[in-house]
Amino acid sequence: MYNKLVRKEVMGILEKEVGTFLEKFLTPIEKIWQPSDYLPDPSSDDFKYDLDEIQTFAREMPYDLFVTLIGDCITEEALPSYESWLMGVDGVDQEQKVGWANWVRSWTGEENRHGDLLGKYLYLCGRVNMREVEITTQYLISDGFDLGTSMDPYRNFIYTSFQETATNISHRRVGTLAKQSGNTKLAKMCAVIAADEARHAKAYKHFVAKILEMDPSEMILAFEDMMRKKIVMPAHLMRQSGQKAGELWGHFSDAAQRCMVYTGQDYINIMKDLLDEWKIEHFTGLTEKAEKAQEYLMKLPVRLQKITDRVSTPDLQFQFSWVKH
Repeated sequence: MYNKLVRKEVMGILEKEVGTFLEKFLTPIEKIWQPSDYLPDPSSDDFKYDLDEIQTFAREMPYDLFVTLIGDCITEEALPSYESWLMGVDGVDQEQKVGWANWVRSWTGEENRHGDLLGKYLYLCGRVNMREVEITTQYLISDGFDLGTSMDPYRNFIYTSFQETATNISHRRVGTLAKQSGNTKLAKMCAVIAADEARHAKAYKHFVAKILEMDPSEMILAFEDMMRKKIVMPAHLMRQSGQKAGELWGHFSDAAQRCMVYTGQDYINIMKDLLDEWKIEHFTGLTEKAEKAQEYLMKLPVRLQKITDRVSTPDLQFQFSWVKH
């Protein structure tokens, strides 16, 4: 499928720069925000007022938007799956304290705060059946996932470039819609999470750009393969009580589409941005297979646009067990 030795060699060359990547794309633990910075303080005299404000705005949130917020939280809470997956990628030695293993751990540490913050917000807001949310989260970790990347670092970096951009969009949009209704506390929470995701997306896009300098034909083939398979979201096996793995994903995706938090159009736009960012059109001297892959990638946005323009989202809201009725 791919040459592991070449992949490990390229990852070994890049590994020498991981210290720089950590400084450039991640924030020192002592300086970065923590969930308690944005949550009401139980020891404060204002706690009851702050709690009442959170609960009032939560009750007023449109159903689809509220469900999307919960699903975003569950996706973030399934972080153990993502770390264990990345630790198994070719070229990552998890026994090391430095290099790529250090990147994966440090990235995980930053990401872990997102689920902590949103989970505590949902617990306080009073509109959520937390036990059902916790069941979905446990199922999501227990069921595992298959991103279609195998253990190939090239495919994984394509995936994370796409996925971190998608999560940035989703959190940012939830925050924007919350702010429009005066829900400034939730808006701030979503904004700081979105900012983290933007930095992480920038990092993974940078890793792909560096690999394109060293091994362009193979990286373009990896990009083509991922786009042929379609980028599946990490929560694609989401389910609730009494369901089989993956049964809930379509309903969650429809809710996100209806409230315009994350849409089929966003998928196309991300792809266009990645093609531009990595200057895929301008690579020359590629292998014959890579040239065909390059041609496929450059034509894909137009093809996807035609399909997206024909697809309609169901109007009927699904009743999620996460929400108290």
